[in-house]
Amino acid sequence: MRLGLFQGCVGCLAVIFVGLLNRVMLTELGFPGLLVGGALAFEQLVAPARILFGQLSDAYPLAGRHRTPYIWIGTALFCSLAVLVVPLIFHLHRALQAGSLWEIVLGAAALCGLSACYGLAVSLATTPYLALVIDSTSEAERPRAVGLIWCLLTVGIVAGAIASSICLKSLDGVSDPAVLAPALTSFMARLALVVVVLTVIATWGIEPAQAQAPLSRAADREDAITLSAAWRLITSSRQVLVFFCFLMAFTLAVFLQDPILESYGGEVFGLPIAATASLSAIWGMGTLAGLLLAGFWLVPKLGKFACARLGCQLILASLVLLALVGFTGQPEALKLVLAGFGLATGIGTNATLVLMLDLTLPQVAGTFVGVWGLAQAYSRAAGKVLGGGLLDLARSLTPGSEAFPPYAAVFLLEAAIAVLALVLLTGVNLRQFRDDTARSLDRVLAVELG
Repeated sequence: MRLGLFQGCVGCLAVIFVGLLNRVMLTELGFPGLLVGGALAFEQLVAPARILFGQLSDAYPLAGRHRTPYIWIGTALFCSLAVLVVPLIFHLHRALQAGSLWEIVLGAAALCGLSACYGLAVSLATTPYLALVIDSTSEAERPRAVGLIWCLLTVGIVAGAIASSICLKSLDGVSDPAVLAPALTSFMARLALVVVVLTVIATWGIEPAQAQAPLSRAADREDAITLSAAWRLITSSRQVLVFFCFLMAFTLAVFLQDPILESYGGEVFGLPIAATASLSAIWGMGTLAGLLLAGFWLVPKLGKFACARLGCQLILASLVLLALVGFTGQPEALKLVLAGFGLATGIGTNATLVLMLDLTLPQVAGTFVGVWGLAQAYSRAAGKVLGGGLLDLARSLTPGSEAFPPYAAVFLLEAAIAVLALVLLTGVNLRQFRDDTARSLDRVLAVELG
């Protein structure tokens, strides 16, 4: 539970860094969606840096510890960067208002760079953290520990959304950058301080001194996979490729709306900043309920394939409803749909994770989990870019000044991706996967050793 506090902090900061700042940039400051999504996608694009940081913490202990110092340094860095991004956003807004091309280019480049550095800092903290979880648990304890930690990630997302809703209540109806900038900077600074303190509490005394520390190696963990090795593994079997594509489609179907959801609440439903921040809390609570429902009842009762299919079907229905609810303009109806979307996401995610673990050869578990992790990381990056870019495209193609049609177009396209995920899932065969990968095991092991 104590170790899981850190994962909760990561979720809390993530929902604010992505959700709240997206809302402010898109709605209050009028940034182009492609700029917002493209800049924030750099956080996920640096995911392969986990390899370096995992190996760094293995090989170079600091103050007699392999994990804890890296976690603390990474946390201090990503918290500092989260605070710095707020004044940078408002500086870029002033450049856009002034129409200064050179300043706009420099500001956009700085925003992309800062987002990439934020992603690197998160990797620096989270990779040794996950290694610490492995180091600190036995084989029997690990599944329960990992399950609890991922639940606390969702709890952190909910807590971050609720904190935003409460602390930013005074900004309801405010769109003046001169008022927004200091208020958001102050809020982010206070949150960053809380995250640093909780991270120290979560990890203090967990890791034994170097001489007594049982140390996992990068080759046994998901940080061992390189892009070239991942590609060789993906193409080693048709089943691996099909499941990889399914994972990407599933992740896109869940997260394509992520960069525009709070702006949807603001522009179509007239919700203020504090109220749109609570939308993530509603989605997160639904997700947590779905994870628990699937883990304790649906997957054991229906089976992992049937449950994954049900999750995709419910996500599809939720996305169609998310588009249709805009016709009503009723915030309560939007919240109800988002709660259902969260429930569907939780059910689908739990079943997909179970399926993913079944489709992981024990001989090369670290490599397979790394490939699945990269699939999800790059899908989330693509979701951020496409979410904002497609909104811009839909706005340019939609006549009139109505806010609703462009958002509806993005949600319906996301629903089409959910249909694709369903189609790909029908092509996944557990027995054939194991047969195919067993026949090409020498090739897979070569990837692992390479």
